[in-house]
Amino acid sequence: MYGLIWRLLPGPVPVKAILALALLAGAAWLLWYVVFPWADPYMPFNDGAVDTGSGAGG
Repeated sequence: MYGLIWRLLPGPVPVKAILALALLAGAAWLLWYVVFPWADPYMPFNDGAVDTGSGAGG
């Protein structure tokens, strides 16, 4: 898949490298600021599994 993307990018190797870095940065930005905040309420990572209240064991 990466080879296909590399072949589809126009220009010589330095231009392809810059475009590949720009695509990588764009994908990271999209995930960080759009996808992860959208998915955060649906993820159970912050759900506490341990009861911290005073129980029968005291």
